[in-house]
Amino acid sequence: MQISKYRVLFAVTFLVIAAGSARAQSDRYVDNYYPKPALVEVYKARASTMNKVARHHRIGFVLGVVKDISSKPYPAHVAVFAKGKGATKLIIVSQVAGRLDTIFRVRAYLAMLTSSARMTPIFQKMKVEDRFTFLDLIKMLGFKSVTVSDGDTFAHQIVVQ
Repeated sequence: MQISKYRVLFAVTFLVIAAGSARAQSDRYVDNYYPKPALVEVYKARASTMNKVARHHRIGFVLGVVKDISSKPYPAHVAVFAKGKGATKLIIVSQVAGRLDTIFRVRAYLAMLTSSARMTPIFQKMKVEDRFTFLDLIKMLGFKSVTVSDGDTFAHQIVVQ
């Protein structure tokens, strides 16, 4: 049985498209901003996403956090930015070796960020409840995940639901 060159071309094209689609569904920021997370955790937020929250709110929030970090009398120890469609992926990468390199340091850092987040203009206007953590606050802004990395070999990702 002879296979036509068009069938082979079709099959190869299909495989290339399927491989590209699978790659697109994976985390395209792995090996670009951080290594593959060893663990992806799911956090069930106690807060709901705010009505009419948009990309510019998330970008404004990140700028507020960066401004707070940059206002310190020492060099910034992390880079914070939003990526993805609608800027729904929050990424925090250590700029200093030996920091944010364990799950415990990551959780402690996220706990510290709660107060910085509350000081951003959007949350100051809202007077958010004290019971909300950093992860609850980013859920309110429509972030879908936060990934924290030591900028070398460790990354931890939290999917916020």
